[in-house]
Amino acid sequence: MTDNKLETISNLFENKEIRSIWDSEKEEYYFSVVDVISALTDSERPRKYWNDLKKQLEKEGSQLSEKIGQLKMKARDGKLRETDTLDTNGILRLIESVPSPKAEPFKIWLATLGKERIDEVFDPEIAVNRAIDYYRNKGYSDKWISERLNGILNRKKLTDTWKENGINKNYEYALLTNEIYKGWSGMKASEYKELKGLRKESLRDNMTDIEIALTNIGEIATRDIAREEHPQGLKENLNVAKRGGGVAKGAKDLYEKETKKSAISKSNSLNYKYIDEVKQIENKEGEISGK
Repeated sequence: MTDNKLETISNLFENKEIRSIWDSEKEEYYFSVVDVISALTDSERPRKYWNDLKKQLEKEGSQLSEKIGQLKMKARDGKLRETDTLDTNGILRLIESVPSPKAEPFKIWLATLGKERIDEVFDPEIAVNRAIDYYRNKGYSDKWISERLNGILNRKKLTDTWKENGINKNYEYALLTNEIYKGWSGMKASEYKELKGLRKESLRDNMTDIEIALTNIGEIATRDIAREEHPQGLKENLNVAKRGGGVAKGAKDLYEKETKKSAISKSNSLNYKYIDEVKQIENKEGEISGK
């Protein structure tokens, strides 16, 4: 695990502190299990409560125990100590295992979420409408939403083409995507997110209209070149992805020449920002840039 960031989240579970570590490589939070147990149960001995629960889960054959990792977190005495942690999915599964009234809202939310996903299997339009409503509630314009949804479809067409050309591993998709981004922006996805002050948040959901358009151009160009030339394997597809990104760079350069402004923006659509390694919630005034 690299480039870890220690932080404390205090706005969850009635302001009880929950220590967490952000892994920028995996783009995932890891939470202190003992802190979550303490918040859910108000136990005077949360560590013993967790040890007993862990033994019970292991006896029942729960796979949750296999997901537990140990990371160094700052204890009350100020020293870094090995602490049991779980990622977001693991914490949600833990909440289901804790008989606490405070856990009920989370359990209800999980049950509702499950029903929604089942409904979407029978009527996929529900999922599309849910996405539209989500973006509208976040303040995005219908024009931006339309471009974003078209981008998702174009992305799917691109990954299908990559599969036909022998690409089938997640890290290969990531490398190819980075090649497109670097081709027109000069940055990998992780570097682009850092520029915008993002961590786990979606990069594309925090792009301006022109950034979305250039991303789409790069991916569409990559797809069309690949369909014409049928590159095989990672090396040949990386070359095509670089060229596709180059097409988007041509559009970017022309845009910047004509508008006299950069196509790349540091702005994001978050209503909070990360300050001094701690997530501080700050309301932003006005409309979201690029919407």
